[in-house]
Amino acid sequence: MIEAEAADEEADAKIEEIDKRITALQDRTEIYTPEAFEIGGAIVTLTNYGDVRIERGLVRPEDDRDDEADGDDEGGNSVEKPQEAGQPKVTHSAALVEDLTAQKTAALRVELANNHEIALAAVVHAMLLSVIYDYCPNVDSALQIKLTHERIESSMKRSDDCRAVAELERLRETWGDHIPGNPADLWEWCLHQSRDELLSLLAFAAAHSVNAVRKLHCYDRKGAFEHADRLGQALEVNMTKWFEPTGDSYFSHINRQSIEAVIREAKGDQAALAVKAAGKKLEAVGIAERMVVN
Repeated sequence: MIEAEAADEEADAKIEEIDKRITALQDRTEIYTPEAFEIGGAIVTLTNYGDVRIERGLVRPEDDRDDEADGDDEGGNSVEKPQEAGQPKVTHSAALVEDLTAQKTAALRVELANNHEIALAAVVHAMLLSVIYDYCPNVDSALQIKLTHERIESSMKRSDDCRAVAELERLRETWGDHIPGNPADLWEWCLHQSRDELLSLLAFAAAHSVNAVRKLHCYDRKGAFEHADRLGQALEVNMTKWFEPTGDSYFSHINRQSIEAVIREAKGDQAALAVKAAGKKLEAVGIAERMVVN
């Protein structure tokens, strides 16, 4: 009876030790080496329930350098090599890595908040990555600033005739001659620019994110359109500098009543009567165009 109890206690101790080892293995996180990133990949699929499933760390057999190096010359069978005894390596669980990097992030936030010069360079760097470079998958910013900018040329009937589009493209080419061609060099470059230069770049990048395009059924952007009007007031934008209403660009795309109303607002009642007296819309378009030009 005593021997049975002793055996049970010994078994319980072994089970407890095994459970500890299993827990330790589960807490470990796998970190890929730079070499593994070069040859590894992932497969993204959808489950039957529509959830995204990602299989990471996949390597094609022909790309597995370790298998090629470990295979013998005759049969190509891999041979396990005994690992050399060395110093113990520090391993961190995923939970601990998350905790430590959160501590680091908090410290970075405070230090950046107290250094407006580096903050300006960091914001400009993050925004330029989105504006200047078409594709830079291996370069990113720690700042979670993603500048969204849509190409608006498709919303114009004749974008080639748009003065503002041409001017923005000219600015882009001018800055492109100064900004590094390799996005990996952009961060150090930003750190060495003057405050005035960075502020000019900030304005250039921010300008690309402006979007006042009204599309059909875009009711969720009402606040954005209102702010676009206030932005225009603050900038004192004079649209006559950038847009000329002609028959092709404007008047031929609205009905006669609208043409008359526009001319009345711009030139007065007498001018509107001339538009109203026109026999055909084409004639009204021509009259309106001449009045606006003059």
